[in-house]
Amino acid sequence: MLRSATSGLIIFLLTSLSGLVGCQSPEPSSGPATEAPAAADTAGTGLPAPPMGFDAVPTPADNPTTPEKVALGRQLFFDARLSVDGSRSCYSCHVCEHGLTDGLPVAQGALGRQLTRSSPTLWNIGYHTEFYWDGRSPSLETQAMAAWTGANMGANAEEIVATLNGIDGYLSQFQEVFGGSATPDNVVAAISAFERASLFCGDTAYDRWRGGNEDAVTDSAKRGAELFLGKAGCGNCHSGVLFTDMQYHNVGIGMDAEEPDAGRAAASKQESDTGAFKTPTLRDVSRSAPYFHNGSVATLEEAVDVMLGGGIQNPYIDTENLKPVELSAEEKGDLIEFLKSLDCPCDLTAPELPGE
Repeated sequence: MLRSATSGLIIFLLTSLSGLVGCQSPEPSSGPATEAPAAADTAGTGLPAPPMGFDAVPTPADNPTTPEKVALGRQLFFDARLSVDGSRSCYSCHVCEHGLTDGLPVAQGALGRQLTRSSPTLWNIGYHTEFYWDGRSPSLETQAMAAWTGANMGANAEEIVATLNGIDGYLSQFQEVFGGSATPDNVVAAISAFERASLFCGDTAYDRWRGGNEDAVTDSAKRGAELFLGKAGCGNCHSGVLFTDMQYHNVGIGMDAEEPDAGRAAASKQESDTGAFKTPTLRDVSRSAPYFHNGSVATLEEAVDVMLGGGIQNPYIDTENLKPVELSAEEKGDLIEFLKSLDCPCDLTAPELPGE
């Protein structure tokens, strides 16, 4: 059984995990940060500040974030009239109770279509630079357009914007925010601005512990944090405050299928990327079951066992980062307790929509 970490080691673990939002291994600072403050106005812009320890969200020059654009994007994010059959909104696949996923093994699209991959969480999505499990979209705007006009929502964008422009409440907002009526491009610009400004997960029990509140997590979770960075090796890929390196790894899931999903290789055209998928964040992981790109693993305990077992062997498996690890039942319990300390409070609610 692992002993409870000493005070000095706990400080090292906290500061190591709280590195800048990026793909590099985080550098330890000289000590623990202070208690995380509530989100505040950022330099008088009317927008919430990123959580403590997070960088500012990168914002494209051609889609600056404003409170008015975010408010419009929030309405569009929740509006099922954007889908071809009026059955689905963006929120339909990214709900609070399932960790901003949909809780299904694979996503369900408009017109009853079943997709081939699970809905990834949107927590802290504004920090990402590539989107989808295979990273094929280079921006939030590109991803939003693909989801809107593809199988997810099945929309004819021109027909939908004609509908939006026929709703006085929407038309006036588009004119205020963009200087003209709704277009396919400014619809996805508004949705992307909302996602960048609003979908932060940085106020978990773990974050409060990282901020200096020793009572925020249990002793079991503290031991689990030590295992996470040390013996279990989880921090190899689930690194930084995002708990993802934003890279692509083959862990063997789905490689035993008759026609395995090519994963990253379909986008990169590199054979070595076969079966590799983007490292998912572990924030809110206890609520985002089922797990992996195909939703084939039902529980967090099973997912931990897959990873501790070194993944599922296949010719393309990432042997550099995946190695079998032996943990006792108590150690596994501590590791899972730590993962549960990453649960995110979620207060997303549907706004009043124009024309309804």
